[in-house]
Amino acid sequence: MATTDECRSALQRLSDNLTRANDDVRGATSLNRSLSCHIRDLDITFTGRLQDGGITVMDTQPGPPREKAQIRLAMTGGELVALVDGELEFAKAWASGRVKLEAGFRDLLRLRTLL
Repeated sequence: MATTDECRSALQRLSDNLTRANDDVRGATSLNRSLSCHIRDLDITFTGRLQDGGITVMDTQPGPPREKAQIRLAMTGGELVALVDGELEFAKAWASGRVKLEAGFRDLLRLRTLL
C-alpha cells in the first residue's frame, strides 16, 4: 500500500512525464480541466487541474471527491504508483475496473492517446 506522500510524488512524476511527452500526448493533455484522483485504499482525494500539458495538485482532502471534477480518476495508491512507474498498463487496469476514469465524451476522445 502506497502512502499519501508516495501518491503525491507519483502524481508529480506523471505531470513531469506529460510535460516531456511527444506531440500526440501533449495534444491530449493540453486540456484545461479540473481533475480529481480518489485513492480508495487511503480514502483521500487529490484535486487539481490538468493544464498546460501537466497536472497541478492543489489540495488533498479526506474521503471521496466533494465536487465533481471534469476528469475523475479512482484507484488504489499502489495502482497509481505502478501506473506511473510503468509496471501497470492503464488500458488493462481500466478495462478490468481496477482504475476508473470518468470524463465527458469529448475529453475521453482526446485522452485516448494516453491509453
